[in-house]
Amino acid sequence: MKLFSLLSIIFFLSTGAIFGQQINVITLENAVNIALEKNLSIVKSQNAVDAAQAEVLAVYGDYLPTVSASARWGRNQSQTPESIIPTPVGYRWISIDPTTSIYAPTMIGMNQVGGKQLSSSYSTGLDLSYTLFDGFRRESNFNRVNAAAMSAEYTATRTKQFIRYSVESAYLNVLRKGQLVKVSDENLKRGRRQLERITESNRVGALSLADVYRQQSQVAADELNVINAQNDYDKAKADLAALIGLDMDTEYQFSDPSISTVIDQSELEATQQKYGRFDELKKHALTVRPDYLADLENLNAAESGVTYARSGYFPTISASAGYGLSNTELSKISDNKTLSWGINLRWNIFDAFRTNQSIQSAIAAKKTSETSLKQSEREITVEIKKALLDLESARKQVDVSQKGLVSATEDRRIAEERYNLGAGTLLDLLTANAGLVNAQANNINASYFYIIAKRNLEYVLSERMNYGK
Repeated sequence: MKLFSLLSIIFFLSTGAIFGQQINVITLENAVNIALEKNLSIVKSQNAVDAAQAEVLAVYGDYLPTVSASARWGRNQSQTPESIIPTPVGYRWISIDPTTSIYAPTMIGMNQVGGKQLSSSYSTGLDLSYTLFDGFRRESNFNRVNAAAMSAEYTATRTKQFIRYSVESAYLNVLRKGQLVKVSDENLKRGRRQLERITESNRVGALSLADVYRQQSQVAADELNVINAQNDYDKAKADLAALIGLDMDTEYQFSDPSISTVIDQSELEATQQKYGRFDELKKHALTVRPDYLADLENLNAAESGVTYARSGYFPTISASAGYGLSNTELSKISDNKTLSWGINLRWNIFDAFRTNQSIQSAIAAKKTSETSLKQSEREITVEIKKALLDLESARKQVDVSQKGLVSATEDRRIAEERYNLGAGTLLDLLTANAGLVNAQANNINASYFYIIAKRNLEYVLSERMNYGK
């Protein structure tokens, strides 16, 4: 029974350790999708889009009539001084001449008047108003708000593109540093094997003890390189996890078989041919870049703002109609009906230069938008130029690093054979090995830098990153 309990505990502990060490594998597209869902900059830009769309709906309402209904009940109380005045409340006939039987009426009552008096009033009505002309204020405001909404959508699109590119760059950087860890680890294993051979050769007297110490020193340096490379790799993964909004307490593995670092000559030539004409690339970017289109819409909104400000110099013409019921008794409210309609004109002849100030401010805002548009065009031109230069540099680095890797591999092989045969020194082998490690690292860096440079150019040109706009 005790043995069964012990085995059960061991089983549950082992399975718990297995599940506790379960690593989530995240591909590049998974990372991008998670970032697009959780990134706060995207959330804020989408909130701005929703607010702009709500304002668009409001300006549509400016073209519709306004309708209002009202109802009122009132209680009135009045008070006057009290007084007694003769008031004929009744009469009787009395004889004023019995001999002739003549009778005359005489008043038999008095009334008190004044004091508090109460009365009620009831009314209800329906009013309708419609603006016929307001100096093009309504039309200009409609254009301004629509342009602002389009600008918000373009800004949100560019934000998504920036997040995608940032995640792609960080993801590729993680893969690059992971490959550098493998290079350092393989070099360490190679050094340890070499140390074992040198130690054995020294034991039988074939090599000196100095070679053993020298190789031990090199292995220690290789171990340090592995530690540093692993630390850089772990920090790159932490930065990527934070960028896409992952839980930092969970272990993740970033791996994507679809990303190939094998870059042949045909790929380099095809890329160079595709992005060879700068003028065409610039023209294309200015037609699709969301941030440039957003600045263009901001200029349209500013131009409409000038028209909106000038509307203060024009009169406002509106039509109105109303229907009402009123009475002092609620049951008889429909007895008194009122129907009214008319045309209203209002013209602000002098407003203490307020309209002029609004126009000047709108013109200044328009000039600012024009400057921003020119600045955006200039920045896009510079970005394209720099991206092309980076891509060309990366292309040359790939070509050189591939040739260097072939030479370093062969040099290391020859140095190892010469050392094993006793025709070469350990220093020659260590130098050749360091050259191989450096060539492998250069090849990895050049390959990933080329991929990142290519994706940067795609981001600058707004290619492969369209989100509705």
